[in-house]
Amino acid sequence: MSRHTRIAVPVLAVAATLLSGCVSSPGPEVRGSGQCHDAPLQWAVGQPAAEETMRKLFRESGAGLINPIGPATVVSKDRRDDRLRVFIDKDNVITAARCE
Repeated sequence: MSRHTRIAVPVLAVAATLLSGCVSSPGPEVRGSGQCHDAPLQWAVGQPAAEETMRKLFRESGAGLINPIGPATVVSKDRRDDRLRVFIDKDNVITAARCE
């Protein structure tokens, strides 16, 4: 066995173990209907995007998925009825909360 083979085998074993943990991780927990409603969320515009605020938005929207969008985040144009996108500026302030 060459020196490179002896090093590569343990590295590959560790990588496989770490990746298997990712595969078995559960997805987001969905509560309520999963149908997103953004009308009652306008109170959040101008608020800091703190964890407590994000949790409250998620709860109040009824969404099944919350997607924080930073100033450099590239987003797709696909639409999901169960997704709440929270747009956050460079100062970590919420600029919009929309179901998209």
